[in-house]
Amino acid sequence: MAPKELYAGFFGMTERPFTLLPDPSFLFWSPQHKRAFSVLDYGILSHAPITLITGEIGSGKTTLLRELLNRIDEDVTVGLVSNAQGGRGELLQWVLNALSVPMGPGDTYVQLFQKLQEFLVTEYAAGRRVILIFDEAQNLSIEGLEELRLLTNINSGQDELIQLILVGQPELRDMVLHPNMRQLAQRVAASFHLNAMDEEAIAGYISHRLRKAGGNGEEFTPEAVRMVHKATRGVPRLVNQLCDFCMLYAWSSESPVVTDKIVTSVLDDNVFFGANALTEETTA
Repeated sequence: MAPKELYAGFFGMTERPFTLLPDPSFLFWSPQHKRAFSVLDYGILSHAPITLITGEIGSGKTTLLRELLNRIDEDVTVGLVSNAQGGRGELLQWVLNALSVPMGPGDTYVQLFQKLQEFLVTEYAAGRRVILIFDEAQNLSIEGLEELRLLTNINSGQDELIQLILVGQPELRDMVLHPNMRQLAQRVAASFHLNAMDEEAIAGYISHRLRKAGGNGEEFTPEAVRMVHKATRGVPRLVNQLCDFCMLYAWSSESPVVTDKIVTSVLDDNVFFGANALTEETTA
């Protein structure tokens, strides 16, 4: 059996329903994920200078971004920057690299900025808009966020040459709302914060992923679902991790369903590392 299948065949599935990699094909449209995507869509269609999406680790932000990239119009040029860090000038290099704009090893900050401006004007003349997406934007410094704000100054009048989408953890929202960042906050025309999912949403999430992988959606008993929600606090990535182990345990014991006893076994064996992270977060 191929490693990626593991227990899938035992449950009559074509693939594992719970993996940690962001996969838009498994995207579960909970009410809040629908609203978050609508805000992303609105930000693009309304030509918002800055759109802000925040959420806890593992809440589905990157999966939403991947879905957005799958739907983006052909007249939009997208630059995706992940985990950008650095001081003045380095961020501009991240931006140019994401847009595949050539740079010289000795280019000064002014020369780099001029190359970006020329690229944006060329794209605009060709009828294309440029959108820069910063994933894990909470890693940017205050100076980095201010530098991004300055990029929006390239826009003039009613002509938007560049739009920014900032995606990150809750601390990103706090950074943007800092008194020193008022000018940046005023340019955020659309924003949404993804919270953890409640028990009802998690039940739908688990059933959706099971059916998407070829199951019947009832491989977890209601009691097991309640335990999973309690242990993960409704964070999708942690749900995937715990459910994956639960199905592995069910397969090894030849159980056709995951029961609350199986979930308890996984938690007691301490193989669900996410539980440790949540405990440390609570006691910190």
